Amino acid sequence: MKILMVCLGNICRSPLAHGIMESLVEKHGLNWEVDSAGTGNWHIGEAPDSRSIAIAKKYGVDISKQCCRQFRVSDFDYYDRIYVMDKSNLADVLNLARNMADEEKVKLLLDTEVVPDPYYDHKLFDPVYQMIKRGCERIIPGN
Repeated sequence: MKILMVCLGNICRSPLAHGIMESLVEKHGLNWEVDSAGTGNWHIGEAPDSRSIAIAKKYGVDISKQCCRQFRVSDFDYYDRIYVMDKSNLADVLNLARNMADEEKVKLLLDTEVVPDPYYDHKLFDPVYQMIKRGCERIIPGN
């Protein structure tokens, strides 16, 4: 299974989802690949936001070595599932879909609930981490 986590800039939410999912995959001994991307291009090549790095570290997840990248159409070919954080990300990714098969790979991480962007409110990083963790745990078989 190959999973891609997507948010707007690939510096806050999707790096957290990437790191949390990787830790769960390792914990459960799954042979899955996880990555993350952003719909925007502002932070290509940068590390995740320092606040995301800090909150992940607080819970024993290291995302400091991740490198931000932008979502690309070829991601539809490579990944089995693409999880987005909010409805804007969903619309942006679906607008790049070439066919129904591409569209069927894309889902909100929390089904109908959106993961708010904590970029402008540092108090949101912990609740956002918890939301993302809950969403990632539901992806693991048997949870």
